[in-house]
Amino acid sequence: MGGPIIRSVGMAVPRYLVQQEELKAFAAMLFEKRLDNLERLLSIFDNACITTRHFAQPLEWYAVPHTFSEANQLYEQIGFNLAEEASRQALERAGVAPRNISAVILVSSTGIATPTLDAKLIQALGLSAHAARVPLWGLGCGGGVAGLARASELVTAVPDRSVLLVAVELCSLTFQRNDFSKSNLVGAGIFADGAAAVVLTADGEGPELLGSYSTLFADTEDIMGWDVVESGLKVRFSRDIPTIVRRYLPNLLTQACERWGVDQGDLRHFVAHPGGAKVIEAYADCLRLPAEKFTTAYDILNNYGNMSSASVLFVLDQLLRSEPYHGDYGVMLALGPGFSADQVLFRW
Repeated sequence: MGGPIIRSVGMAVPRYLVQQEELKAFAAMLFEKRLDNLERLLSIFDNACITTRHFAQPLEWYAVPHTFSEANQLYEQIGFNLAEEASRQALERAGVAPRNISAVILVSSTGIATPTLDAKLIQALGLSAHAARVPLWGLGCGGGVAGLARASELVTAVPDRSVLLVAVELCSLTFQRNDFSKSNLVGAGIFADGAAAVVLTADGEGPELLGSYSTLFADTEDIMGWDVVESGLKVRFSRDIPTIVRRYLPNLLTQACERWGVDQGDLRHFVAHPGGAKVIEAYADCLRLPAEKFTTAYDILNNYGNMSSASVLFVLDQLLRSEPYHGDYGVMLALGPGFSADQVLFRW
């Protein structure tokens, strides 16, 4: 028997579609006289390679401060709706009956709910009440790849197990109206909302998952994450992320391929989390690959922005729709809070 199979990907985005030019003007209004060199910093919006994004609320909602409680209630409500929509789509595409799902992995970092959203999702989808629940919180942008690795391990560990992986992020709800830092402006320039779901089974047709490789960098907690403040989750990330990609990723991919027993030159597909234009560029540069290898990542970034953990699953879906099966190796790549890197080997 081979590795677990990705049977399908489902996706969902909230109703409010916003143009990047609108967001630039909105940010200029909010940050006016609050941030030095604002005109220069607003170029973030121009250089982000983003045209449109989807938000959980209309733009005017973000113009006034909101409590953590207000934002989190919306996360629970809208996040659940998106998770359900993406999951139903994935199940239908896979042709897998809800009762046959034996475990649900929920990946999210942009809101808090106890019980986690998967408890309500299991009931709404008609899954077995005995389905295992595995909520993963705090993985940020790395959560899509890390979640896929854990889902693959669950399918492998239990014969005939089918797993539903759900990533749901409402990044916009974490926007801090009274935070006039550069980090908050950068976040406003790239982050967005969305959900994705993946059905994995022990057999069937689809990409075969063959291995994973995770790396945690010591003493790097300040590079990416949240500062928990009275008004909610305040974004924290460093402008050095592209530099970190260039410095460490080549060796990490070499180590991963050695672990997997695969020649790095045999990798044909690169499914990268579209964390930002400079991050995707760093992937291509440090791996000495043509930019065309990351066309799907750029497409998702352009049309949806950075939806944290869900984004890389949007990239995966687009690859599967555009590339017919040839039996080639590919790798999924993402970095997130920790600071950490996750890689998954697949064959498609």
